[in-house]
Formats: sequence, C-alpha cells, structure tokens
Amino acid sequence: MTTATEPSGPVAPVHVQTVEGFGTVRIAPVDPEGDAALIHGWVNEDRARFWGMGGTTVDQVREIYAHLDSLTTHHGFLVRRDGEPVALFQTYEPSADRVSECYDVQPGDIGVHILIAPADTPEPGFSARLFVALTAFALNGRTRAVAEPDAANEKAIARLARAGFELGPEVVLPEVDLPEVHIPAKRARLAFLTR
Repeated sequence: MTTATEPSGPVAPVHVQTVEGFGTVRIAPVDPEGDAALIHGWVNEDRARFWGMGGTTVDQVREIYAHLDSLTTHHGFLVRRDGEPVALFQTYEPSADRVSECYDVQPGDIGVHILIAPADTPEPGFSARLFVALTAFALNGRTRAVAEPDAANEKAIARLARAGFELGPEVVLPEVDLPEVHIPAKRARLAFLTR
C-alpha cells in the first residue's frame, strides 16, 4: 500500500495500492467537472437505483459532487483499476451525518458508500479484491468503517458481509431537508468493519 501524487486522471490519487492478482487501484477525489458525465451514466442505471440519484441530469450530478467537494466531512472518490474507472466511493464523518441518529458513533468511525461500475463481462471475485484496497484506504488512521445500504439492497448487504462487515440492525435514516440538499428518509441496514 502506498500513497502517491502521480495523477490517474485530472486529479492526483490519495491512495494507490497494488492488489495481487487484480491490479493497481488508484483512489482520487471526484473531479465534479471532469467526472460528472461518467458518474451520471452509472447512477442512472436501474442497478444503481439504491444510490438515490436516478433521474438526475449531468448538470445535477456535477452540482451534487461540487457541493460534496465543498464539505470537510463528506468526500467523493473515483476509483480506477489499472487506469480504468471501476467504482464510486464516498466517505464521511458519521457524527456529521444523519446516520449518527441511528447508532452510537465511536471515535475513529468512518462512514462509507460504494457504487461499483457496470461491467460488460462480470469478473468473479472482482468486488472482493476491490474491497481490499477500499477498506485499506478507509481504515487508514481509523478503527471502524460503517456502511448503511438500503435495507432492500440484498446484493450490497451480502457483498458487505462477504467483505467481513458485521451486520447490524435495520434502522430508518431520517429525512434531510436543507436548502442545499434534500435526502428522503431511508430504511437501511447498518454494517460495521473493525480494523
């Protein structure tokens, strides 16, 4: 595992890791301008319905990630394997998020969201090997990762369990209704990965 400054696109990566038998994974902050069209295509597929951005335009995706980029508590990352975009990864401080109303946030917690890019040809073991780099990045300097996928997203919940997350209770994440962002209430399943 290394941290590097060589660019993997227009934005320098914050984490670079070679995963044996998989390739080199580079995690770089989302470039709202440069990555909006790519992300728009991903989040508007039916398979990404739980991401909550279906029906958005490219401009709306750009605005959402520009807003995220302006925050100090929430971060969006584009993940590439050997130069190819393969996932959207978001981290956040649980104490600054609605999830804090649903569980006892501990020092060292970090929240995570993952959207794996569509694949023309599914690759057995792809997500498991990708998670090696994602969890190494998320848990660097942290003690526990917290995920809260939609309770109806059985595939994501199973993927987290296979990655070593301990499944927690179902909760209702409260609605967020602010001038700059609106997020409806969501029934979610908590999951925890301790380093």
